Amino acid sequence: MSKLLIVVDMQNDFITGALGTKEAVAIIPNVVKKIQHYMKNDDAIIFTRDTHAKNYLETQEGKNLPVEHCIKGEEGWEVCNEIKEAIAVAECKCYDKVTFGSEELAKDLMAGRYNDVTEIELVGVCTDICVISNALLVKTFLPEMPVKVDASCCAGVTEQSHKNALEAMKMCQIEIVEE
Repeated sequence: MSKLLIVVDMQNDFITGALGTKEAVAIIPNVVKKIQHYMKNDDAIIFTRDTHAKNYLETQEGKNLPVEHCIKGEEGWEVCNEIKEAIAVAECKCYDKVTFGSEELAKDLMAGRYNDVTEIELVGVCTDICVISNALLVKTFLPEMPVKVDASCCAGVTEQSHKNALEAMKMCQIEIVEE
């Protein structure tokens, strides 16, 4: 039995790139520390990566958020260097997702891939879009699984939307911690 850490979209475009924020930059040391803690305990760590194609601006998301970002293979799509220095991301399970929640992660949850874990924790960006979407997916497909989100390892589009997302997750029985 082990715990599972899901690192959500800690990619350059969300940190220092096209959609970067000072709040996202500020959480990097906390996320690295969290990853190191999980590694020390031999717990599982997986990643999600926002993944778009060159036609991003033609998609519904692109029309609603007309800022090209996380184009597969480009620098902005890569997980940030500080995290890649802490863990060999390429050796971890990475879910490339074309929308806010990971369809492939949901399928793996339904198939029982993570039935041996005792707790799932999420960290990353953006709290108010992709973190909440993936946390709710986990809770939907594993309703009896304890699910946590570490607020000190998350950043939202704005401080207010970050707080709103944390409150919404609390209402859905996702434990919000600040470690």
